Amino acid sequence: MNLHEYQAKTLLQKYGIPVPRGQVVAVAKEAVGVTTEIASEGWVVKAQVHAGGRGKAGGVKVVKSATEAQNVANELLGKTLVTYQNAPDGQPVNQVLIEETLPIARELYLSMLVDRTLERIVVVASVAGGMDIEEIAQTSPDKILQEVCDPLNGLVDFQARNLAFKLDLSGDQIVALLEINPLVVTTDGKLFALDCKMSVDDNALYRQKALAEQRDWSQEDSKEAVAHHAGLNYIALNGNIGCMVNGAGLAMATMDLIKLHGGMPANFLDVGGGATAETVAKAFKIILADSNVKAILVNIFGGIMRCDIIAEGIITAVREVGMQIPVIVRLEGTNVDLGKKMLQTSGLNIISAEGLTDAAQQAVKAVVA
Repeated sequence: MNLHEYQAKTLLQKYGIPVPRGQVVAVAKEAVGVTTEIASEGWVVKAQVHAGGRGKAGGVKVVKSATEAQNVANELLGKTLVTYQNAPDGQPVNQVLIEETLPIARELYLSMLVDRTLERIVVVASVAGGMDIEEIAQTSPDKILQEVCDPLNGLVDFQARNLAFKLDLSGDQIVALLEINPLVVTTDGKLFALDCKMSVDDNALYRQKALAEQRDWSQEDSKEAVAHHAGLNYIALNGNIGCMVNGAGLAMATMDLIKLHGGMPANFLDVGGGATAETVAKAFKIILADSNVKAILVNIFGGIMRCDIIAEGIITAVREVGMQIPVIVRLEGTNVDLGKKMLQTSGLNIISAEGLTDAAQQAVKAVVA
């Protein structure tokens, strides 16, 4: 789960990290009040979307007057901002953050992330802040500083001092947290988190209730939002063959076989081991919400649930949804023969496959025809 910049900065402030004074608004005329309340030589109006590259896309602008702030807010609010990270669809701008400008002397980079290879938290820093850190890592790797945190001791003092010295910081300027880009040093030597990106592990949200409540579903694929609330694991892709599978590993194998035989999966969808007719119906509706889907491949292993019950659920769901595209079904497990017979005699546009390879081939054939 991603947080908006203003949400991340509120969290930074809670832990004593300095950030520019600012307020978030959802109505353009409120920008005038913000510029009146926050005295500054200028203000920065920032579109709040879950994507980087906002500045180059016109989503971050410096203004010098209240009228200009209102005009920029009016231009951004309600629009879809397309950046290199969220292209081609973009994301809606529902709020803008209006902040004071600062007299910047230097821009640095600082982040904390999980290195899954090392299985450790790693602090990454650089004197080349405000730029694409991936590009810097490729062209000037010597400018990337790293400190690996011990799982028991965390980031210890000498590691923080080591980073501070290499970043040419002194005194109370030592800070270490999340992704702050740029972390700026002002002309009077103060340190501010000028921008901040924060992501929360979805698996940890059950114990982070306050953060979970801040989730902005408008920034995510609408189908993924519906699936989340239905208790389904769904990820939208760019293909035209919808996939409904029980089990994440089986779902990955199904998508691999579709690709192997020349097709493109439209999604990852795991309905779980105990899929019911209701669950299958919800899954079909989510898949069909994607206008690119030309066929659906259902791959179910009847272990917890018998194949005849799964077949009954598929038939009920297809009738309820009013399916107009081919549905290819591969069943394996308990009562598989009975399940296949039920599908074949249903009178619906359901193709019963004889195996996973056959199912993938049938699905690809259906979208090519």
